[in-house]
Amino acid sequence: MTARSNRSKADQDPAGGRRLCRYGAEWTATELRRGLAVDEAERDRLPDIAAGCGGTYVEFTPAP
Repeated sequence: MTARSNRSKADQDPAGGRRLCRYGAEWTATELRRGLAVDEAERDRLPDIAAGCGGTYVEFTPAP
């Protein structure tokens, strides 16, 4: 990932409903895939994100 591609993401509005749902689902899948612990801030925020994401499913394959 380059600095330029990272900056281009900053131009996107993170409040965009479906984009936020996808981010929440991908974040959750990564946490599950890697067997990572969820910290308090994540535990507080992810349910809020998921509440507006009807029909969004998290699929993952555990990492070896």
